[in-house]
Amino acid sequence: MIRFCALCGSATTERVPEDDNRLRAVCNACGHINYVNPKIVAGCLPVWEDGRILLARRAIEPRYGRWTLPAGFMEVNESVAEGAAREALEEANARVEITDLYTVYSIPHISQVYMMFRAKLLDANVSPGSESLEVKLVTEDEIPWDDLAFAMVRLTLQHFIADRKAGTFVTRFGDIRPPER
Repeated sequence: MIRFCALCGSATTERVPEDDNRLRAVCNACGHINYVNPKIVAGCLPVWEDGRILLARRAIEPRYGRWTLPAGFMEVNESVAEGAAREALEEANARVEITDLYTVYSIPHISQVYMMFRAKLLDANVSPGSESLEVKLVTEDEIPWDDLAFAMVRLTLQHFIADRKAGTFVTRFGDIRPPER
């Protein structure tokens, strides 16, 4: 819970504001409602001219050492597509042309929404950025399925492979929930 107001710094109380239906941190002094909303993660599936896919091996937690597609939290004053292109540059020194929105996955238990784009890799001169141990261009057969970082990456790659074989790309969306225990 947010303990202090984002506007005036006074203490907050968790309560359901009038005309609302959820507990919120409401300022005791100025009445400001401090909303907490999901984070948007922007990323892309960069593809080189020969059909190989760009993957990056994570140099940060969570999932240190696992393979992923370039993605990360959006920044203020950027579009989702701009964020996806920026993440490709930061993680893999990859210059990309964003082509279309490809997958959207809500992950409610961690309050994140992933928006992944298909992208054309503008050149094959890629290298690890500060958040990557290594990067590589892989064929479908070289995807390290057992060493992927996130379910969203697995699903996006599975859809891409199926769509490429079918010859048509369809935007997909869904929810990713934690496994039942």
